[in-house]
Amino acid sequence: MAQKKFYVVWQGVKPGIYTSWEECKKQVSGFENAQYKSFPAREDAEKAFRENPWRHLKAKTGKSVASPLSNSGIIRESLAVDAACSGNPGLLEYRGVYVAENREVFHVGPLEEGTNNIGEFLAIVHALALLKKHQQNTPIYSDSMNAIKWVAKKKCNTKLEQSERNKPLFELVVRAEMWLQNNSYQNPILKWETKQWGEIPADFGRK
Repeated sequence: MAQKKFYVVWQGVKPGIYTSWEECKKQVSGFENAQYKSFPAREDAEKAFRENPWRHLKAKTGKSVASPLSNSGIIRESLAVDAACSGNPGLLEYRGVYVAENREVFHVGPLEEGTNNIGEFLAIVHALALLKKHQQNTPIYSDSMNAIKWVAKKKCNTKLEQSERNKPLFELVVRAEMWLQNNSYQNPILKWETKQWGEIPADFGRK
């Protein structure tokens, strides 16, 4: 009996994890720059789905994946998030942009006495909640490893102290942490490689 495999599709008609090659093939056949790989265990597949696909694709082929600058590395069917903060702490905004169309999907703020890391964290969770509401497994890009780690741990690990001025911000933080505790998701959260690809599409352009 053939060993069961789990197929991760990072870029295809519908990104996700599939339990047969036939299902996987429907998602990637004829899809330009499709990105997929098989894994022997569901746990491995779920872990890989949440990680950067190029790590796994490179390990599989032994060759470098084509440069994202040639439009073959960046997953266009994705949501990019970013935050901007005037001061530390300062006025904070965050937003999400649909990469394929460079279209803003959500924009929150300005919020008083925030930090960039908090904004990046909230932006990822906002994107997760929005995509889950629409039953979409769309990948999410963030250029903040801190925020990605915080989301993975389901905790906004900020050292910023709460005050009357930033109370509305901390209410959003509590709500985001509760959402992470009470919800699961399939969306891969990927690191945007700024040095290779330039500024993330959701960047506010205020540097």
